[in-house]
Amino acid sequence: MNDQHQANSWKRMSFKGNKVWVATEANGNLLVEKAKVLIKYNLKQDYEYRVKPESLNPEDQAVPARKKPEKKPGKKPDKKPDRSSKKPDIEASLPDNCIKIYTDGASSGNPGPSGIGILFIYEENKKKISRYIGKATNNIAELTAIKVALEELKRVDLPVRIFSDSSYAIGLLTKNWKPKKNQELVNEIRALICKFFDLAFIKVKGHSGIKENEIADFLATSAIKKDLL
Repeated sequence: MNDQHQANSWKRMSFKGNKVWVATEANGNLLVEKAKVLIKYNLKQDYEYRVKPESLNPEDQAVPARKKPEKKPGKKPDKKPDRSSKKPDIEASLPDNCIKIYTDGASSGNPGPSGIGILFIYEENKKKISRYIGKATNNIAELTAIKVALEELKRVDLPVRIFSDSSYAIGLLTKNWKPKKNQELVNEIRALICKFFDLAFIKVKGHSGIKENEIADFLATSAIKKDLL
């Protein structure tokens, strides 16, 4: 700011509904230079504006600023959901030496070309299966992924946890729903389950950022794409 501006006197007025500081002469009259008046929104700001005197109004014509809504006591502001790739909370309480299996099935057309994806995790070891199963429905693909996963396991004495985003498959296998379709496939899986000492299913939400579940989905859809090429 130059010395001339520092020597200016200022008074409050309004410009387009906003309160501003306007440069004045010593007697209080507006300091007009080249038919315009110097204004500032804040006296400490370095940048400035020049406007026509007729565009200025008395200070009391400024539009009052809106007050921020008062926060209700005891109510915390809503937080955005964390969509980072967090594992389900239940995974933190899994038994020791647990074999974790993420399964998924995919169908292009329902029915249509279908694939299964399976991710096995045991301690530091991982194994993946991506397999095309021919023409099937999405439900058959989901069930087949679980069946293949159980058939692949050699150890039945270790605890096993199967993660799936299929409400249909988990309902049939944990709630004893009576299958209207795919009875033979469901019965085969139930027979396999009985062989294991400690086996449980865990429902996860699909496409919610769970890394392992996304891998299973990728393996299933990739199997379809490879066959169609």
